[in-house]
Amino acid sequence: MTIRIVTDSACDIPQALVEKYNITIVPLTFSFGDKEFIDRQSLTTEEFWQHCADSPTLPQTAAPAPGQFTQAYRTLIQQGATGILVISLSRELSATMQSAETGAKEPGVSVPIRFVDSRSASMGQGITVIAVAKMAATVASLDELEAAANNLASRSKVFGALDTLENLKKGGRISNTKAFLASALAIKPIIEVRDGKLEEGGKERTRGKALAFLIEKIKSAGEISDLAVLHAQCSDVDSFVAQLKTIYNGEIIVSDIGSVIGSHTGIGTVGVTYHVQ
Repeated sequence: MTIRIVTDSACDIPQALVEKYNITIVPLTFSFGDKEFIDRQSLTTEEFWQHCADSPTLPQTAAPAPGQFTQAYRTLIQQGATGILVISLSRELSATMQSAETGAKEPGVSVPIRFVDSRSASMGQGITVIAVAKMAATVASLDELEAAANNLASRSKVFGALDTLENLKKGGRISNTKAFLASALAIKPIIEVRDGKLEEGGKERTRGKALAFLIEKIKSAGEISDLAVLHAQCSDVDSFVAQLKTIYNGEIIVSDIGSVIGSHTGIGTVGVTYHVQ
């Protein structure tokens, strides 16, 4: 059985790994006003952040149309896929999973397709996709891969330290007054993906303390695997990764936060994601 892995562009998996593990990505879209862009295709990361800085409102993101998934499935079947596993952005955050399921009902989709909610976002979703894509090279059972993906999704953790409150203010999540006071006090909010939703994970004074909070999360997590760092144009990411390497011996994937998640967290965000054992 030839099983192929499909996900969506909210996963933020580096392109080199997408190609290495033969992962198919169906893109979300985002728009600034009446201008629509295709995630991972229309703008460079730098151009996206410049648009964010220039816009008084956050970009609006949209799930892929079911037809985009249908086309992806048909292409994989033409390439010889005899089974497809879809791992999507959290159903709590997007209609992407619903589109993936609807797209599988169209004519020409003639192989079994299974759907797994990553219960996560960005590289929290990405590390599960990568781990399962590695397995797909040797595991011939769609049932086994689906079970493994659900197991990994249940063990994924994501924590992020925001550097600016500008996007939370633009998105109406906090008031201008709160944003001003928090900025004046150098407060750095911590976010966590919990039960598939973005939740408040704490607050730290100064960026240094926020990054130390993330490192402490790794130290206190016990045995972990598939550690990845996600960041939005952070000049200090290399030094942060260097600190992580003193407490974690495995490979650390470093990924850019894309437009889907980045539009809500803002430039300067840095996060960690991993699977607990």
